[in-house]
Amino acid sequence: MQGDNEKIKVLFLCTGNSCRSQMAEGWARHLKSDSIEPYSAGTYPVGVSSRATKVMAEAGVDISEHTSKRVDDLVAIDFDYVVTLCDSAREHCPVFGGRTKQIHRGFEDPVAAVGSEEQIMRAFRKTRDAIKGFIATLPDGLRAGGS
Repeated sequence: MQGDNEKIKVLFLCTGNSCRSQMAEGWARHLKSDSIEPYSAGTYPVGVSSRATKVMAEAGVDISEHTSKRVDDLVAIDFDYVVTLCDSAREHCPVFGGRTKQIHRGFEDPVAAVGSEEQIMRAFRKTRDAIKGFIATLPDGLRAGGS
């Protein structure tokens, strides 16, 4: 794959690039900057969720400067891994050539949460914490493969 001093290039992909993939990129930058060069994108980007930005800030991770990107704009990058974070992204993920390995790690979409603002924010925090747990396993969690 890459040399000992090179970072693993990982693309985190979901549908809107508004929440889960943004959180994954933020956590990877925060926790794994020594070993991972993270990117995020969406199959149909819709902008970064203000709630995602808020719950990440609560955890000490600033994603306020992130932008929502279209996956098609990143296909020229030679990724080591593409990690799909929702079923729709897995189904609509473009084919990346060469050595790129695609794995899937699905997480609940907090954007779909309903109820009071506090209930919705709880859903965002739950997804944030679940994604943090996954990112903490990297890069070994990537090499273990996906479902």
